[in-house]
Amino acid sequence: MIDGLAPGSFAAFLVTSAVIELTPGPNMAWLAIVAAGEGRRPGYAAVAGVALGLGIVGIAAALGLATMVAASPLAYQALRWGGVLYLLWLAWDGWRDAGDGIAHLPDRAPLGRYFRRGLITNLLNPKAAVFYIAVLPGFADPAGVVLVETLTLSMAYVAVATAIHAAIVTAAGLARRVLDDPARSRMVRRALSLTLAGIALWFAWSSAVPAT
Repeated sequence: MIDGLAPGSFAAFLVTSAVIELTPGPNMAWLAIVAAGEGRRPGYAAVAGVALGLGIVGIAAALGLATMVAASPLAYQALRWGGVLYLLWLAWDGWRDAGDGIAHLPDRAPLGRYFRRGLITNLLNPKAAVFYIAVLPGFADPAGVVLVETLTLSMAYVAVATAIHAAIVTAAGLARRVLDDPARSRMVRRALSLTLAGIALWFAWSSAVPAT
């Protein structure tokens, strides 16, 4: 047993988390833009911000705060549209910066900027809260200590997500070596920015609460 969780259930949760994180989404597209355009160090800083955001939402869910947000249409919609607009802004920022080609002196990049963006993106993502509320409890044992189990599963999810995000940044950072040509770099970054904008619109549609 792992903190009251059956090993089989815990393993199934890890697999589920990996599948969810491997599905193309806002974090994947944006992290690829950062790593391909600015380098791996800014990308890893963004990953750290994403991880902190997911961790905060997970703790909030364990304490019941996320349930309150999900139950409040106004709070949910405020987070939802805040997240959509922020993703669209990131897409525009990536498109605009693509005109500069590959950034110079990546070691001097403002890492705090990328950390904050990763953090804000996930704090404004109500679907993360919904995952913790709707999916995660199904893997917990009601007979155990629910708070401990929920926190354990939440941190496991953050660990899986962080590993996948770091792998994306590493791969995109390696691809940066073939983007020394400004025209090619601009084309790739703008393609990724359009992808992120499309994901933002898909997010707006998929996160809508059906009228009752």
